[in-house]
Amino acid sequence: MLELHSPDGAFAAIEDYLRAAGFFGGGAEGVVADVYLGYGLSGGLRRETHPDPPEPCPLPLAAARVRSDVEPGLRAAPFRIGEWTRTWNEDAYADAVDAVKTAIEKGDVYQVNLVQHLSAAFEGDAEGLAEALAGLRPLCPWPLIGDGWTIVSASPELFLGRRGERVWTKPIKGTRPLGAAEDLRGSEKDAAEHVMIVDLERNDLSRVCEPGSIRWPDLMAEHELAGVAHLVTKVEGRLRPGVGLAELLEATFPGGSITGAPKISAVDHIAMLEPVGRGASMGTLGRVWPNGDLELALTIRTFAVAEGRIHLWVGGGIVWDSEPLEEIEESWVKARPLLAAVGAPVEEPAAT
Repeated sequence: MLELHSPDGAFAAIEDYLRAAGFFGGGAEGVVADVYLGYGLSGGLRRETHPDPPEPCPLPLAAARVRSDVEPGLRAAPFRIGEWTRTWNEDAYADAVDAVKTAIEKGDVYQVNLVQHLSAAFEGDAEGLAEALAGLRPLCPWPLIGDGWTIVSASPELFLGRRGERVWTKPIKGTRPLGAAEDLRGSEKDAAEHVMIVDLERNDLSRVCEPGSIRWPDLMAEHELAGVAHLVTKVEGRLRPGVGLAELLEATFPGGSITGAPKISAVDHIAMLEPVGRGASMGTLGRVWPNGDLELALTIRTFAVAEGRIHLWVGGGIVWDSEPLEEIEESWVKARPLLAAVGAPVEEPAAT
């Protein structure tokens, strides 16, 4: 397995690794590549000098491995999760929401995604998490296992898909518990938050696509995903001739739905406000095939296990009319199905 611990040239290094294995016209057959990209690779976008927050668990910034294209089965395996602890309490998270709204008022940014982090003691086989989460129908249900770490994702969100010259992304913005879709449909806040990110994704894809080929055929379609209701839009385009994996990732990573808009300013605000790094979350995990086709999930709703602890990150987009308590509740709406699936609910803050 290739593991990268520096952001410098990471996308090109992964493309070179796959090309050396016969991908992209080199004759590879009967294989597929698992590819992981951590949010930490976004540091190159930053313009401010504020230091990055410390990472809560040791993970590579990127990893890739080539294996047989026969998909492994998921297996039940025993594990035990201890009591969850939160990096942010509700007051600190609310202060960060207010800080984003102040930045919006100043015109520095339009939307910033803020992420909460949970961790707990972990014993047993981390592969068992994947089988426990399978009922949520994740895009990439197979665990990625490295040297002392495991990443298991229940993400329903597509960061990038590619088939030949076609490329598309399916950002999610807008979340409610199952059964509350009517409230989601009528929310002006969620619609504004969603359209901002669709516009960002259109711009990102336009950097590598043929002029005039960008389309968004199903704006804000409702879907039930990972145990909650979401608004999803497909944004698609036709790639320019010669665009390879590294160039495509340079144009689009990290996904706009987990940064905010404008992307560079949002990444700076995330580094200033979040108390710990995003680890395995808010990056991407998925498959690349020898012909260059790919399916990469955005690593929302994603667990990492390392050094005897399990980590989970959940959050949401903050806009001008966000209310701190509502944003805290939205993060719990996303976390509850995951924690229930792995049999480790968390004690939540009391409603006030």
